[in-house]
Amino acid sequence: MDTVITKGTGFEEQTKALFESQYPVSQQLRKSTVKQRIAKLKKLEKVILDSQNVIKEALFQDFQKPAEETQVSETWVVLAEIRHTCKNLKKWLKPQKVDTPLTLIGSWSSVLLEPKGRTLIIAPWNYPFNLSLGPLVSAVAAGNTALIKPSEFTPATNKVVTDILSKVFDKSEVAVVEGEIAETQYLLSLPFDHIFFTGSPAVGKIVMASAAKNLSGVTLELGGKSPTIINKDANLQDTAEKITFGKFLNAGQTCVAPDYLLVHKDIKDELVTKLISCINNKFNGKSEDSPYCNIINEKNGTRIKGLYEDAINNGAKVITGGKFENDNCTISPTLIEKVTFDMKIMEEEIFGPLLPIVEFEELAETVKIINSKPKPLALYYFGSKSKDQKYIIENCQSGTTAINDCTIQFANTELPFGGIGNSGVGNGHGYWGVRAFSHERPIMKQNTVFPSSSLLQPPYNSLKRMVSDLLVKYF
Repeated sequence: MDTVITKGTGFEEQTKALFESQYPVSQQLRKSTVKQRIAKLKKLEKVILDSQNVIKEALFQDFQKPAEETQVSETWVVLAEIRHTCKNLKKWLKPQKVDTPLTLIGSWSSVLLEPKGRTLIIAPWNYPFNLSLGPLVSAVAAGNTALIKPSEFTPATNKVVTDILSKVFDKSEVAVVEGEIAETQYLLSLPFDHIFFTGSPAVGKIVMASAAKNLSGVTLELGGKSPTIINKDANLQDTAEKITFGKFLNAGQTCVAPDYLLVHKDIKDELVTKLISCINNKFNGKSEDSPYCNIINEKNGTRIKGLYEDAINNGAKVITGGKFENDNCTISPTLIEKVTFDMKIMEEEIFGPLLPIVEFEELAETVKIINSKPKPLALYYFGSKSKDQKYIIENCQSGTTAINDCTIQFANTELPFGGIGNSGVGNGHGYWGVRAFSHERPIMKQNTVFPSSSLLQPPYNSLKRMVSDLLVKYF
């Protein structure tokens, strides 16, 4: 399988030819069996297992991601998705029988998941392996073809992904198309049957607008400012450990990372002490020695530093961290207090290792704060009382929610993963991912001896008038 060349002349012609070559294959895949699809996924699993070292090397080359972190947050997540899908695909794709109303007696009804056809997966740079191949697992399981457009910021990982896929699929089934903004815009002009995009809300709106021109289906996995509430009855040591991991995993470049903390004032100082201890224990407290990855590039590092400087210049205080090195690509884990909601750091998604802390007295304050902002991709609550947990769940909306932990919901293949409103459209993972790449086709079979519909057809008589009156009154 060749990767389409993005620079120079001929890009559009090559891409269109590739797209058109996938049409007849998509029609063949509609008839593929569950066994055949599982065989493809099993082959993909084997190639990934054989490629573990080059995967780790590529991610380190792109932004110095530690090998252990690559295993946990990139390779394992994809393998878990493959294994879960292979185990359950037969059950998921079995036609689902549904009840038929009494008014249509003599009929049989079911819902069939069938492939949508040709699909496009636009992957981000923050988890370039995971977020390229994770959605692909669902697309292949559902019986589709796919073009993958990875981020231009992770060239080493893109090459590994392309090499892996070339050992499993023909390019008329799955191919990688590399490029930047212009190339992505051209891809979005093509009439895909479904587009799966992971990235920012701003770009998500562009993708959705482009998809609308062809009435393509979309799944948009976006982001937002994910709030984390820590109430006074939380287990503070456990909370500090989990927040430190969830926030500074991938140097904070995670769509479901805690974006800011809402901490009860009575336990704020104790929690901060424990957070500092956890940061020191896990990351040595020194950016140059930290076993977490770099910021992806200088542009994003400079953006994060701008949020930091705006906060400090407007009265925020650094509790720990605040070191920016290596052209702002190496940023120490940083805790910030005395922030206000008119600071830039509290207005846009941070997507980096800065963690603002805001105090509250009453739980209702946190609800007011959260509901004043666009619906987040994730909401986290730490506290032991079930009534308070229920209060937050009932009064705040979010794409996903975790109680007494953070970020782990992404790894649960039994749960749908997706946003709401500004944080996303639709879901992925497991059954929900296969469903996203499928058309839910209703099938209804009617008998031919005495179909109930005959009572609704002209010519009308007294019996049919009585039937219509009964329908209106009782059904």
